Amino acid sequence: MTRSHGTLAHRLIADHLVDGRMEPACEIGLRIDQTLTQDATGTLVMQELDALGLDRVRTEVSVQYVDHNLLQADERNAEDHAFLRSACRRFGLWYSKPGNGVSHPTHMQRFGVPGRSLAGSDSHTCAAGSLGMLALGTGGLEVALAMAGRPLYVTMPEIWGIRLTGRLPEWVSAKDVVLEMLRRHGVKGAVNRILEYHGPGLAHLSAMDRHVIANMGAELGATTSVFPADTAVRDFLRAEEREADFRELAAEPDAVYDLTDEIDLATLEPLIARPTSPGNVVPVREVAGEPVGQAVIGSSANPGLRDFAVAAAVVAGRQTDPAVSFDINPTSREILADLTKSGSTFELIAAGARIHQTGCLGCIGMGQAPAPGRNSLRTFPRNFPGRSGTEQDAVWLCSPETAAVSALTGEITDPRDWAAEEGVRYPRLRLAEHATVNRAMLEPPLPPGQAARVELERGPNISVLPDLDPMPDALEGPVLLKCGDNVSTDEISPAGAKALPYRSNIPKLAEFTFTRIDPDYPRHAAELAGDGGSGGHFVVGGENYGQGSSREHAAITPRHLGLRAVVAKSYARIHWQNLTNFGILPLEFDDPDDHHRIDAGDRLRLDGLHAALAPGAEPFLRLRNTTKDEIYQVRHRLSDGRRRTVLAGGTIAALAGEEQHHLTDR
Repeated sequence: MTRSHGTLAHRLIADHLVDGRMEPACEIGLRIDQTLTQDATGTLVMQELDALGLDRVRTEVSVQYVDHNLLQADERNAEDHAFLRSACRRFGLWYSKPGNGVSHPTHMQRFGVPGRSLAGSDSHTCAAGSLGMLALGTGGLEVALAMAGRPLYVTMPEIWGIRLTGRLPEWVSAKDVVLEMLRRHGVKGAVNRILEYHGPGLAHLSAMDRHVIANMGAELGATTSVFPADTAVRDFLRAEEREADFRELAAEPDAVYDLTDEIDLATLEPLIARPTSPGNVVPVREVAGEPVGQAVIGSSANPGLRDFAVAAAVVAGRQTDPAVSFDINPTSREILADLTKSGSTFELIAAGARIHQTGCLGCIGMGQAPAPGRNSLRTFPRNFPGRSGTEQDAVWLCSPETAAVSALTGEITDPRDWAAEEGVRYPRLRLAEHATVNRAMLEPPLPPGQAARVELERGPNISVLPDLDPMPDALEGPVLLKCGDNVSTDEISPAGAKALPYRSNIPKLAEFTFTRIDPDYPRHAAELAGDGGSGGHFVVGGENYGQGSSREHAAITPRHLGLRAVVAKSYARIHWQNLTNFGILPLEFDDPDDHHRIDAGDRLRLDGLHAALAPGAEPFLRLRNTTKDEIYQVRHRLSDGRRRTVLAGGTIAALAGEEQHHLTDR
């Protein structure tokens, strides 16, 4: 295997490396300059800061955004917003008010700086790689530790160089570039890899175009994506009145990558991801004619002014099909202001569009749920089953051009074919060179003296973090759930308007755990605990277990219900980290075929865990199926530090043990 050198990703990692060796598969510790949290995950992060006893964040910049849970059907979301604001004032974070914008584009506009590192409790934090940042999505507890000044630990990834040549043709845009990557490589293609884009084709992609591509690197399973900081980035920062933050960054001319790929942008065509996976990509022409009930433009995957303006230009002077709900989710107050100044908002409204709040909304299932079985075309990053808020949904992922044209025709339509039939030319957009910068919706941190006097505002829906007991030396229990490949965190801990308002109430949120796969899972887990046992049980998974959102609720709520170990063929990076952070042992089949030998209801047993997880011990364990009298060899990928974490019952317990050890030493 080639060893990368001279890449921008290596330079960024080297600039922030504080522990470990930059060799593939080694665990490395990175200094974090900035953090990003959002309200679906941030309430837990703030509770974790409180549990850690932090006085004030140690980062250069930490920002809490309120962008996911904006629907206030009752008091719960408002209570959480008040709690988050009080925590920002207490711990020294910036607070972005509801309606200010989606975290990723707003952070890019106001705080992103080339060369800085960013850790976010949202898997799409990688979007900031569009500015030449080392931007990593991770679990909330990892972000809390970064705020406390501790390194962020990840597995050193391979560097995958993606050379872009040519120029995108008309009716093809940045969304089609990342859909082409997904068409080629699927949702596991970039696991434990950084995607580094380079080449002459970059000259024709704006910073926000790059945001689209970097954002959905998460759907490829990538650790992150990286773009150079060049003229396009300088232009973006100048428009945001932050040109002084620009710093030119690029790979060396002779950079060598571990893996390589090349995309000639001129050869791309409009693409679309079928339900129910971002990796199920086909040409739009292949599915043209399918009826459409909804088209939604917005989300962090297509957040730029251009993405909305091109849709407005397409529908200007026309009317969307009567059967289609045409929904617009502006991604920041700044972009909504600029759309309105240019007249694009009027064009959208006149064509039948419904203008919603600036936020994630339908992307996370908070409103805009489609009718069952009706095709919904969205410029969003994900289309996992039920994520939209409708259990029997049919969500397709596409570009703004494809979504807008299909809203007019009432069926999935290749925009090139529509343009040819209607005699329409591709819009020539004239976007404002300077953004309508609005800093008023961002509340800065309080001075330390004032911050120390702030009390956290805990409403009745905000619980405390559960106490998690240490790992016993032997685990025995039933397999309460067996699932296949690519199970997402949306299926483990659902989002949507029913569940997410309980994101700060772990016992209540636990009632939704795995219900998209087995509606009886929470009841069975509760019955197991109520029978006088420990409630301990196993889950068996397939490939890429835990893909998707970074939400650590997908680890903490199963742990609350008694889950102690998962045995899978492989794991998505962030969920694997989250499992260890909450004392759940993530094991992998040494022989993947053994997955088929275990059935739901089988009783499994692991013995000698304390010795097996001791520092330096071999990573192999014997998993006994006492129901079938079979033994399977399994293994883990835990570093010595993560072994201690799992044995202690989770990260917070492990840190408390370290502190007690230091006190004893004194």
